[in-house]
Amino acid sequence: MSEEEQAEAADAADAGDEASEDAVDTEESDEGIQNGDFLRLDYTVRTVPGEEEDEGRVVDTTRKDVAEEAGIDDDEHDFSPRIIVVGEGHVFDAVDEDLVGKAVGDSNVVTVPAEDGFGEFDPDDVRTVSAEKIPEDDRYPGAQVTIDGEQGYVETVIGGRSRVDFNHPLAGDDLEYDYEILELVDDDEEKAAGLIGMYLQETPEVRIEEETVEEEVTVEAHEDEETGEVDRETELREVDRRTLYIEATPMMQMNQQWMFSKQQIAQDIMGRLDLDRVVVEEVIDGSGGMMGGMGGMMGGMGGGGMGGEDIEEALDDVDMDDVDVDADELVDELEDADE
Repeated sequence: MSEEEQAEAADAADAGDEASEDAVDTEESDEGIQNGDFLRLDYTVRTVPGEEEDEGRVVDTTRKDVAEEAGIDDDEHDFSPRIIVVGEGHVFDAVDEDLVGKAVGDSNVVTVPAEDGFGEFDPDDVRTVSAEKIPEDDRYPGAQVTIDGEQGYVETVIGGRSRVDFNHPLAGDDLEYDYEILELVDDDEEKAAGLIGMYLQETPEVRIEEETVEEEVTVEAHEDEETGEVDRETELREVDRRTLYIEATPMMQMNQQWMFSKQQIAQDIMGRLDLDRVVVEEVIDGSGGMMGGMGGMMGGMGGGGMGGEDIEEALDDVDMDDVDVDADELVDELEDADE
């Protein structure tokens, strides 16, 4: 073999070794946690400490003891591990990347630069505005205000002018994301509850049911060539449906994120969990409400000797769309009781 052939053979061998190493790296990267996995994560986010600080200030945590120590404990906040989907932007990009390949039980502290967190501090976003644009009760340093659709914090109020900082409160801060992977979540009901909790900071009761329901299905369609109208021939068929039921709490119904985004939230959950539909159930307990009021009113009717006309007149004042009662049947029953 000539020297030239020997050199070519050596180059081919080196290339083969590199290919083998790449294959090993690929196999290793395919092991462990991957994008799309549901994880239950315990974490604390702090600002990176300055030169004279032992540790940065806590800005978010799932650990109640950490929150209490930092003085940010809130009885209404749920300090418990969160469910996230890896690679879906539920955490900072640097954390998403760090999670890939990890295993349950692993932990790490990931530094998130300001530009990848809440952005750099922009001096141009500290502006002077008329104090008249700020509610009188909020004209003090530190007050959170909304002016012309922008949220900011009052720095100073002097005379009729105010300096307002429209930067994010954490703009310019590098962050430390300290996490521990508690478990991989496989149960679909847990996944659904976790996703809702991530959106709303509240985890409602949920259940998934496999159901067979009757639905009207199009079996044939004909389009009129002149009008373009489609004439559909349909029939009732039994179809299998996978349904997520969500028990809506009063707090959830007042949540603005839910009120304005529930359609998008439901679509996201259906797409991820292969669901056919989402049903939100409103539960009214026995402590009062519409049915409690109706019960008291109807008791008065029966004992007061009201006639049929009076009963019908009283029922006219009730929005029967909100009550699962047949008005005519109820009138007949009450007239019989009165006789």
